[in-house]
Amino acid sequence: MTESAKNAEPIARKIVETLQSRGFTAYFAGGCVRDALMGREPVDYDVATNARPAEVQALFPRTVAVGAHFGVICVVEQGREVEVASFRSDGVYIDGRHPVDVTFSTPEKDAQRRDFTVNGMFRDPIRGEIIDFVNGRADLAAHLLRAIGEPAHRFAEDRLRMLRAIRFAAVLGFEIEPKTWRAIQAEAGGIREVSAERIREELVRIFLSSGRVRGFDLLDASGLMREVLPEITELKGCEQPPQFHPEGDVYVHTRLMLELLPEKVSLPLVFSVLFHDIGKPGSYSYDEADQRIRFSGHDSLGAEMTRRIMTRLRFSSDQIEATVAAVENHMVFKDVKKMRVARLKRFLARPYIDDELALHKVDCESSHGSIDNYEFLLQKREEFSHEPLIPPPLINGHDLIKLGWKPGPAVGEILEAAQTAQLEGVFKNREEALDWVMTRFQPAKEKDE
Repeated sequence: MTESAKNAEPIARKIVETLQSRGFTAYFAGGCVRDALMGREPVDYDVATNARPAEVQALFPRTVAVGAHFGVICVVEQGREVEVASFRSDGVYIDGRHPVDVTFSTPEKDAQRRDFTVNGMFRDPIRGEIIDFVNGRADLAAHLLRAIGEPAHRFAEDRLRMLRAIRFAAVLGFEIEPKTWRAIQAEAGGIREVSAERIREELVRIFLSSGRVRGFDLLDASGLMREVLPEITELKGCEQPPQFHPEGDVYVHTRLMLELLPEKVSLPLVFSVLFHDIGKPGSYSYDEADQRIRFSGHDSLGAEMTRRIMTRLRFSSDQIEATVAAVENHMVFKDVKKMRVARLKRFLARPYIDDELALHKVDCESSHGSIDNYEFLLQKREEFSHEPLIPPPLINGHDLIKLGWKPGPAVGEILEAAQTAQLEGVFKNREEALDWVMTRFQPAKEKDE
């Protein structure tokens, strides 16, 4: 258990103790109960109580009314926020997310409004009792994800619950109960009613988890992939040159790459795996002369599409830039052994190279199987590690102006040529650099004469 989780449990427990000492009913609720029963470390702790919002605020010195209309108050203790929600029944949902009104009610009715049975249990941390009105403990033991009540009704209330079902099934390794599964398939189109930000967060949780491949398969089989990432669905049936890709079409190739990723991955890496070949359907051609499939420019087209998708899903600019760079550069790796030393050093010094190397490795492993270029780059990085890949330049524009050059584009071109020579070890100090420039370039003032 992490230090953060260790600190969270006693804080939440103290809140429950305080509420109970004043005569209120108070329990741990939802995911923290599920995770504890599974022997997993809860990410956070939520408290449910029959105390009304005003009563909760009166009991604790520091609170934030994050959703008082829905009975939710954040209690701040020791720098941590714990959500304390009043037991409630929900009114009609008209926006696919929020009820029009709520009625404060009982623990049993509160459990009935929740999404899945495994998330509908309560725990009294003082008495050590599980309060289960929805048969969640049996479903938990069976590793079964079941909507509480009528699945279609649950998903109509909040469309995001369909993606949450995929996430729970992928992350927890659960099966989705048949009636719940059929409702997801029937209602998949409704996910378009959900904001891009909420969709993005569920996708990130799915693909950063170790169950990402199962999540990928469930997104596809449910119809949700077609709604949230149609560009991935388009990879199906896009055949590839068998001499380079014996594994099958682009969709199969992408899925294999997900399988080959390590358990812990960065966001740009896993999304660059998903998107690295999305430009292939749009760049497909068949050369009759040599009977070969070609995807000319699929890397640049894929980079443009990646930017559009991630912008559509409201990813941060940093996440977009890192992922786009990986997609845009993934074909450059085939030429690394032909690069001059200067270009190779610049290539290895780029800000996202670690993720790009990992992308290249699984790209090769999932197709032709050769990782020679990957190993070559690791060897070169080790070879270059005794000094900075891009050391400070030995000369600058002031030096050239003193030698007679006029400010302008020519100065920049000469400095770039000098940096290339420096990277390749042509000279080692400032004096040698100045001599090199003077022997290769003519000052502008002499040209004017």
